[in-house]
This record gives sequence, structure tokens and C-alpha cells, in this order.
Amino acid sequence: MKFLEYTNLDSLNVFMGDLNLGERTIKGCLEAYSCKHAGTDKRLSLSLENEMLDYLGKSSDTDSSSPVDLLLSRSSRKALIYLVLTLYQMYPDYDFSAVKAHQFFSEESWDTFKQIFNNYMSEASKEWAERNEDGSLLEVIYKALDEVVKLAECEIYVYNPNPNADPFLEEGAIWSFCFLFYNRKLKRVAGFRFCCTSNLASDAFLADSPPYGEDEEIFADMDM
Repeated sequence: MKFLEYTNLDSLNVFMGDLNLGERTIKGCLEAYSCKHAGTDKRLSLSLENEMLDYLGKSSDTDSSSPVDLLLSRSSRKALIYLVLTLYQMYPDYDFSAVKAHQFFSEESWDTFKQIFNNYMSEASKEWAERNEDGSLLEVIYKALDEVVKLAECEIYVYNPNPNADPFLEEGAIWSFCFLFYNRKLKRVAGFRFCCTSNLASDAFLADSPPYGEDEEIFADMDM
């Protein structure tokens, strides 16, 4: 996967990178990639394909929680592979194959994304409106994504893992979402992750931590 640079995405990331709202902080990041294999992508793709086929063979059609429909066709499996490879780029230190990430994608619509965004990013949108006069935050995000992946031609997915498979949960996390916008024709994926963390939890963590150097004083008094 090759990272694509877009000025409009960069300007949005500056605003959403660390938006302190008092008791809470909202963090958001938009990234775009071309579906061109690079580095270890080929090896990971083959491993993911085999993993999906193995899962497909063991899954039951009566299992309502099984994402079998997304795995039946080769083109769908290829799409999921691109999505997982995108996650690897967004979080390079996390092993998504170990948590079978392909099982946690669901296809959604723009309306679903819009509803979630409006519900959870309302404070960020108000902050944006106070600082900018070139449209609402959602409108600007739409235009930026449309420039990259042509939203009318996109498949929209949300990565919604269980807690053991969620790399987005940070210290004091309240909620997190990760949407991926995939255009098959352009062979591009845009990822948008946004989360909210509690500043109170962070302050409590810092309060419980010993002052710098205090741990050294403790060890200095011990007989080694």
C-alpha cells in the first residue's frame, strides 16, 4: 500500500489531531492509500487469503455472526485484504492477522457514517464552525474524501472489533470508530479513525505516577 499525500486531508488532520474539549479530547486522522503492493504486502496478502479460505471452510451458513457473505467471492476477499493492509499502514505496530481482523468488518452506507459522525463528533463540529467559515466539518470531510476516492463509487466499511482486537482503544478511551472508504476502480482506500479519550483519566494516571526521580530514590535506599 502506498501512502497518498493530499493537502485537504492534512489540514483536517491538523484540526482533529488533538482537539482538547476540557474533560475530553477528540482525535481524528484521515489517510489515503493506493492499493499497490509494497514491501511485505504480497506476503501478508497471501497469508490473509489463506486465513480467509480456512475460516470460510470452517464457518456455518447458519452462523448469523459469520461474515461469510464477504468472503464468498474472490473480489470481496481481495477488498477485505486491502482493508486489512490499510489498517497495517495506519497502525504498523499492531498485528491484525493475529486477531483475524477480516472478521470484524461490516459494510455500511454514507448515511450510517453521517449519523455516527453527527452523534459523536458534534462538539468537534461546533469547534470547527467557530474557527472556520468554509462549510461544516462534515461537508469539508466529504469534499476531501470525494477528492481522493470518489464517494459515489465507494464501498464504505467500518472496523468494529471486540476489545481484544481493538488497537484504537487508548488510556481513558470513551469511544472509537474506524471507517474505510474503498474505490475498486481507482484502487484506493481512505481511512478515517476518530476517538474520544477522557482527560480526567489521563490526569488520574499522572497523579498516580511517582514524580520523576522518586523511583530512583526508593531503589537508592534498598540494599542490593
